[in-house]
This record gives sequence, structure tokens and C-alpha cells, in this order.
Amino acid sequence: MSLNSDLHDTDLSEPTTTRVPWRARLVIGALALLAVVVIWTTNLWLTDRFTDPIRSRAEIRLALYSGNIQSELQRHSVVPLLLARDPELINALTSEDFSRTSQRLISFQGEIGAASLLLLDATGRTVAATDRNLLGTNYRQEAYFVDALRSKDTVFTTSPRDTGGYEFTFARAVMHENRPIGVVAVEVDLLKYERSWAGLTDAVAMIDSEGRVILSTEPRWRGLSLEEALAVRDAPSAIQLALRVPTDWGQERPDAYLSGEAVMRNEARIPFRGWRIVSFTRFDSVRERVNGVLALEIMGFAVLLAFTFYMMSRRAWSQSAAYQQESVELRRLNARLQREIAERERVQKDLAVAEQTLAQSSKLAALGEMSAAVSHELNQPLAAMKTYLAGARLLLQRKRPEEALASFQRIDDLIERMGAITRQLKSYARKGGEAFEPVDLRACVSSALAMMEPQLREREVKITRTLPRKPVRVMADRLRLEQVIINLLRNALDATKEVSDPHVDLLLSLGDTAILAVRDNGPGIEDLDNLFEPFYTTKKPGEGVGLGLAISSGIVNDLGGRLTARNGEGGGAVFEVQLPILTSETKAAE
Repeated sequence: MSLNSDLHDTDLSEPTTTRVPWRARLVIGALALLAVVVIWTTNLWLTDRFTDPIRSRAEIRLALYSGNIQSELQRHSVVPLLLARDPELINALTSEDFSRTSQRLISFQGEIGAASLLLLDATGRTVAATDRNLLGTNYRQEAYFVDALRSKDTVFTTSPRDTGGYEFTFARAVMHENRPIGVVAVEVDLLKYERSWAGLTDAVAMIDSEGRVILSTEPRWRGLSLEEALAVRDAPSAIQLALRVPTDWGQERPDAYLSGEAVMRNEARIPFRGWRIVSFTRFDSVRERVNGVLALEIMGFAVLLAFTFYMMSRRAWSQSAAYQQESVELRRLNARLQREIAERERVQKDLAVAEQTLAQSSKLAALGEMSAAVSHELNQPLAAMKTYLAGARLLLQRKRPEEALASFQRIDDLIERMGAITRQLKSYARKGGEAFEPVDLRACVSSALAMMEPQLREREVKITRTLPRKPVRVMADRLRLEQVIINLLRNALDATKEVSDPHVDLLLSLGDTAILAVRDNGPGIEDLDNLFEPFYTTKKPGEGVGLGLAISSGIVNDLGGRLTARNGEGGGAVFEVQLPILTSETKAAE
């Protein structure tokens, strides 16, 4: 029964006063004041604490973005110099025979990864291009053509597109007998970074030395200064202005407002022509986490205040007997639950024993599965080799040697595949250690990526590589260590086959040990316990025999390290290779 009912009953029974005593009012006032102070202090402290990690992550992302853009620009800056010295392009300009020039530029484009390549003659007319629709177009008024002829060196220009956005072009004059006979133009595809930023919750903008936005996740910002870009938004309504006040209470003034919402601003410099990159991160996650804690505190004070009123109620003591009876029933229920829990624990232990027995039986059956898998893997190449040999014999009889050579090349590939299968079995039984030498782990990562380049070209996978600036030296067998990295990369690529936006992250960190982490955004790992068991695989029949991770684990153990696997917090699988660092003391011991 409530306090008001108690007071009403008292009025009917006796004429005493029903006012709350001054001590009770003092306790309630002190409790309310304490609640206000605690909630206000908690809000300030948690806001600062939750904001710092978000700002740090935003700064790390900016550093990665600026590094990728700088690497892309540096990689393309040397292309005009190489093309301007190409003898075939020079001969084409001097002889005016451009029948094969466009095809040559197209082959270069596939190797370079540029957006487009143009070859202009001395008058600015397009004589060769990766886009044949541009042949005959005259660009003598373009800034990169004029600047390239004047400077006789590689020039970089930024020009707006007709369809929106900007073109980024490196150009250089083609010289013959100390005079310019044409210009080579290489367009850099920086829009791919803008497209990758579009999937983020942050707003990102890249600004040139003139303060003009040239790349941005907001298309309306392009061509404007940053101040003008932030002003381009719909006017907030009265409801939005009213909601902004409780959203920002108790925190410092935001760095900026984006579409009427408070955001933090982070900026990084790109060491190229004074460019900068800026990101704006929303406070939504911070406010949600802080408000969640504040809600718990308010609930706790509400419970405490309700308990205080309960203690002040004069009829609460009359209900103690009922509460004691309920307590006895709860204790009985608790004892029954404990007995059920004990019974469930016993059943779980029996189930664990049964699972161990089943796992042992599975290991004994692995030999039969291995023989069937290896037989299947070898029968397919043998059957294909027989077919290609018959086709090559027929082609040679018909005097078509070039097509026969293609069949022999396919046979060579099949032999290499069979050799890879047998090498996996040999590697699993081999224990190395005789070819150890000081190795830079960064060079192993780069070499593994280079060897994986054909597979990476076949698919559109985003590879993010984060390496320290100084060498990370370990004592290892370089070839076997690269084999481990290639196995992990191949597994990551296989795991992201069904993902719409696949990406793989390689992070090399240096602490007490060297840790190389390979992370993908695939479906993750279901069975972590049996992952490194030989002949265990989740791939379809014919795609592998399940020895890659077992071999990699054995190699890392031989090197004195450890190979572990786990599922990432945001999804996907994470493999970590931990190796001891080669120090001066280690060298002396060796």
C-alpha cells in the first residue's frame, strides 16, 4: 500500500499530523543532491574517456588514408618518365605509325593500374590511348600539355571533370634529338579511395594546397573550401535545434557541426604539394554509451529513493512476515535449482568424454580421408594432362605449333599443381632448422604479397598493409617463413570469396615479440579446436587436403614462435604469428 493510503488511514483513526518529519525531508534532499552531482560528474568523465579512443581511431584511419594516397601518387609519378623513354613510343611519334601504340599503352595500363594513358603529338592531338574513343581528340589547351612542354620534366595537374570530381594527371614531354615531339599523360585513379571512404560513417575530405576540396565522401563539397563545404547543408528545423541542446549537454563544445550534428574533427597532412586530409566523426556512439551508464545510475538512484520511501512507510513492517515466507520459498527454489545445475554439469562432463572419444575416432579416420583426397587431387591433373597431350599431338600434326605450345604450358601448370600437393605432404613430415639466418619480417611480407599478385589480380580484394619503419629481424628460414605467410593469405582470400566487399589486413607490430596479424572480413571460424589438425579442412572437395595450417603451425613452432587463430570482434578470422625478435644478445648466443 502506498504512503498516501497510509496517511489517509491515519487521519481516520487519530487526529495526529501527517507531515513528513524534517529528518526524512533532509535525507531525501541530500539524496537528490547527491544524485545530481554523481550524474553530472559521471557524464563529464565518461564523455572524455569514450571520446579519446574514437579520436585515436580516427587519427589512425587518417594516417592509413594519407599513406595509401601518397603511395599511389609516388607509384604513378615515375610512369611518365619511363614511358617518355620507351623506344617504341618515340619511333611511333617520329614515324607517325600508331597502329600498335594504343595496344602497347593498354598492356602498360594493366601492369601499372592507372586510370588511363594518353600519347599526344606535338600539336596536342591524341595519337594513342587506352580508351580508343579518345583517339583524335586535341588537348593542346589542357594545362598538363602546356606545362609538360614548358618544363621538360614530369608535371602534375588537377583539373575538374565534366561529369563531376577531378582528374589527377602526371605528364611529361617525349624528347627526340633535344626537342619535344609529344607528351605522355598518366591519369591517377584516386576516386577509388573516395569510393572506399563512402562505406564509412565518417565524413572524409582531401584538400589541396589552395584549400579546395578535391576528394570527399560528400559530393557537394568538391570544389569548395572546407568552410564553404561545412556551410552546405539544409537549415535545421526547430525540432532539430531543440534536440541538439540535450544531445550536447555536459560536454565540451564540438569541433564542428555536420548536417546539424556535433562532430569531432581530425586532420592529417599528406606529404605531397601541401595536401591535407580531414575527417569528421560523429559523437553518436559516445552519447549512446554515456547515456546507457547514466540511465543505470538514474535507475539506481530511483531504486534507492524508492527504498527510502519504503523504509519511511509505517505499514512496511506489517509485511515482513509475508516477505519472510517468500524468502523461504525462494531458498527452496534456489536449492532445487542448484541440484538441477549439478545434474546438468554431470551430463556435460559425460558429453565431453564422448566428444573426446569421437574426436579420436575422427583422427584415426583422417588417414583414409587423406588418401582419398590426395588421389582425387592427383587424378584430375593426370586426366587433364592426357587430354592436353592428345590435343598437342593433333595440333603438331596440323602444323599449328603456337597452339600446341599453349597446351604444353597448361601441362606444365598441372605438373606444378601436382608438385605442390606432394610438397605439402613432404613439408608436413619435415622438421627444418638447418637454414636459419637473420631475416627482416617486413621483406618476407612484401615477397609473399608479390608472389600472391596473380591471385590478387583475379579478384577485387582490398589489401591493407601496416608495417613499422625500422627493420623487424628474426632468426628464421626465409623460404619457409614466406610459405607460412602465403598460406595465411591464401586462406584469407578463400574465406572472402562470398563477401561483397572483401578486404584483408596485414599488421606487423613490434614489442617483446614480433607479431604478424592477418585478418579478413569473411564468415569467421566455427571450429577453432581442430583448426590446426592435419587433414582438417572446411573447403570443398578438390580445393585442398587440409595440410596448409598444420604445416604452417609446425614451421612457426620450429622457429621458436607460435601460430594462433581467433574470430575478430567485428567478424572475420584473425591469424597471429608470434616470433622472437633477433637482438644483439641473441646474435651473440648464435
